[in-house]
Amino acid sequence: MLLPMRALPAAPSRPLAHPHTSPAPPPSLLGLRRRPYPARQGCLSRRLSKVVSYYGLTTPPYKTDALEPYMSRRSVELHWGKHQQDYVDGLNKQLAISSFYGHTLEDLIKEAYNNGNPLPEYNNAAQVWNHHFFWESMQPEGGGSPEAGVLQQIEKDFGSFANFREEFMLSALSLLGSGWVWLVLKREERKLSVVNTRNAINPLAFGDIPIICLDLWEHAYYLDYKDDRRAYVSNFMDHLISWHTVTLRMMRAEAFVNLGEPNIPVV
Repeated sequence: MLLPMRALPAAPSRPLAHPHTSPAPPPSLLGLRRRPYPARQGCLSRRLSKVVSYYGLTTPPYKTDALEPYMSRRSVELHWGKHQQDYVDGLNKQLAISSFYGHTLEDLIKEAYNNGNPLPEYNNAAQVWNHHFFWESMQPEGGGSPEAGVLQQIEKDFGSFANFREEFMLSALSLLGSGWVWLVLKREERKLSVVNTRNAINPLAFGDIPIICLDLWEHAYYLDYKDDRRAYVSNFMDHLISWHTVTLRMMRAEAFVNLGEPNIPVV
């Protein structure tokens, strides 16, 4: 299992509050009373403003040009400021007249997945969560080798770091159309696994704990890479992944999943 960190470098992102959330979790509606459909237009206006104040557009944990040359400022600004904003706006409009008003974002995702028959709120809610987790999965001058404890866990579950990298790459390239590729911690198997999901699907719906995600929607990479998804995924792996954030997520996840022996020190 992962032991407490010692002498970690300064964190490039804020620590996690829960293994299912990124270091800066998307604001939730926890604590707000769920109310029925508004009876008057004035009530609707008040509810809309309240929802918007909770599901706002969170900013990436770095400047929009900080990931260059592997992800351009123009690409980040369009992806974050246009596409992610659309998902936030769409979710807030849906929640104004939805029985899911008052749910945390995670609970909304799990319940609205509806056993594989997603309800209307699902896609926007999952995309808001997915994008926030995606931005937090990267850092300037990222990539390289994982920190010691995470590296040992990857070697334990995949045989080697090279095997993990190849499996992540193959999973990303094998996905037809839009979606996401993830490194997740499987609760029952108590091991790391690479999975891909179509469109907005989030592994939370299956009980997995997300550790890394990469956006494979075309708008995530077309400005910089055209149709060269392989180069995009390769640069993410080699130059953008925040292994520090991954270490924090793994340590949080161990509060919920016993990874067993041998003990894996994080230094």
